[in-house]
Formats: sequence, structure tokens, C-alpha cells
Amino acid sequence: MSAEAPRRAPSAASRPQNAPTASRPQNNMMALGHLVRLYRSHAGNFGEPVALSAFDLTAAETERLFSAYDEDYHISRFFHFSEAGGQKFAINGFPATHVSVDSEIETIL
Repeated sequence: MSAEAPRRAPSAASRPQNAPTASRPQNNMMALGHLVRLYRSHAGNFGEPVALSAFDLTAAETERLFSAYDEDYHISRFFHFSEAGGQKFAINGFPATHVSVDSEIETIL
């Protein structure tokens, strides 16, 4: 009888280039760095609320993108969703119209 060798995770070099990373949601939509730059172009400064509709995505894309980042603990702690006037979206099942982002997000970009 021969014992099977234990399976090892593939090395970083052998993983597909489209493998999920902390800066890109699994659905391969907008990269985190791009989203933060877009947020800053609308907000001016970190911490300012920006309407989710300002990101020029469809409602489904907006909900998918922000829900994906909201599910990642290392990213979601920098995002703060709120409700005010404007188009409502369901971010992981919770209503939101705006998002603000903490400047500390730059530590993970």
C-alpha cells in the first residue's frame, strides 16, 4: 500500500491571474483602487458621503459591487453606507443611498 501525498495549495505563480484578491471583488468588476479614485473625484475628501448613483453603474452593478466589498472584512471597515435623499440600493440586503470612505483605506491599496 502506498500513502497518497498530501495536497498542497497551488503557488502564487501557478494561480490564474484572475484569482480574487483583497483589492478586487470575486465578480471581477471594478478594482478597489479605481473605486477609491472615483469616490475621491466625487467626494473631494475622504469621509464625505457620495451618492451611490454617482458611480454611473446600473442598479444591479452598484448593488453587486458594493455588496462584494461589504462582505470583505478588511475592506468593509472603511466603507460607511447611509440613507438620505436619492436612489436607494440594497447593499447586502440593507437600504443605502450614499457611501463614505475612510482615508485609512489607502493602507490596503
